[in-house]
Amino acid sequence: MASWVLLALLLGSVVGAARGSEPWSNGTQVYSTNANSGGGNGAFVGLTLIQSAAARGAVCLDGSLPGYHLHRGSGSGSNNWLVNLEGGGWCNDVKSCVFRKSSRRGSSNHMEKQLQFTGIMSNRPEENPDFYNWNRVKVRYCDGGSFTGDGADAASGLYFRGQRIWQAAMDDLMAQGMRSASQALLSGCSAGGASTILHCDEFRGLFPSNTRVKCLADAGMFLDAVDIAGRWQMREFFNGIVRLQGSGRSLPRSCTSRMDKTSCFFPQNVLPNIQTPTFILNTAYDVWQLQESLAPKTADPHGLWQRCKQNYASCNSNQLQFLNGFRDEMLDAVKGFSGSGQNGVFINSCFAHCQSERQDTWYSSNSPRLGNKRIAEAVGDWYFERGNAKFTDCAYPCDGTCHHLVFRGGHL
Repeated sequence: MASWVLLALLLGSVVGAARGSEPWSNGTQVYSTNANSGGGNGAFVGLTLIQSAAARGAVCLDGSLPGYHLHRGSGSGSNNWLVNLEGGGWCNDVKSCVFRKSSRRGSSNHMEKQLQFTGIMSNRPEENPDFYNWNRVKVRYCDGGSFTGDGADAASGLYFRGQRIWQAAMDDLMAQGMRSASQALLSGCSAGGASTILHCDEFRGLFPSNTRVKCLADAGMFLDAVDIAGRWQMREFFNGIVRLQGSGRSLPRSCTSRMDKTSCFFPQNVLPNIQTPTFILNTAYDVWQLQESLAPKTADPHGLWQRCKQNYASCNSNQLQFLNGFRDEMLDAVKGFSGSGQNGVFINSCFAHCQSERQDTWYSSNSPRLGNKRIAEAVGDWYFERGNAKFTDCAYPCDGTCHHLVFRGGHL
């Protein structure tokens, strides 16, 4: 079975270790599609700051303007819009948010002025057959709360304005021509995938009923699951975000009307009530969750899981049994959702994280496949209603098409 080793510096863990705390707030940036991650020859697209955002308090953690990268569509795609919400972890307390505001995850002053669009964002038909000529937008992520917060911490100079950033970005894009879209797709990976689920019906509400609007959440299924020590790490972490950032007011009322606010930050609890057609793309053995919420250092003080976390091939039978239990939870979380004809799923048994924005996993000659469909083909078939859109893998190690992520020392 081929194993793909990515030579990208493990920024999250390095930074987390340097400040002596958990790398939650930077963990997912490891899998960023920046710097031509995963190959691809897509266009480099400049950053646009939303000038009107300041007046409504729609600012990054440090008070700087939010922004997005827009690459205009052409031809048959000129009236279609793909809006991608950037991922990049979260911050759940003042310390981690203060740290975050000195990075591109908390300030537009530190953002790259250009990003390369790869995978589902690519402008090349041979890399992105269904969406290459659409208007494609990446909304930058600088609030640390999946675009949900609405508050501030004056003493620390922190602004929790994720919901206002979402609204300011959508208003600006509508003025840029999105209001007349004939087709629209909201997408995102990792924390951006969670954001997509949390904002999906809101996005649908921007458009007339005759506009085809759908949502694609990649690696956004962060499960409310116990870690190897029997603790609820992810619940504790999400609870910190919701309390600190005042996210509860922005979470879908279809969930908060029946569950507590922290539960409604978990995508699995929002999914059952989403009205908009949605596609869940996820690995059954999500390496971010394995690293950060299932087997974090706090739950594994003797490092018994260290080799397994770095390389899936080093997991012993007991560890694989635990991970297969996690896979079962993942499949159970989407079971009712996938029963709806309007929804799609692609859950492959890979040790990976984020597959739609990487060229090698989205659409290349040797991309991961289920039912002989590459991810781009499965998503396209679902969006345009061309065929089956339900793909679930057998348990590891049956899938020989995976692009597994392997960690080597300080590298991924």
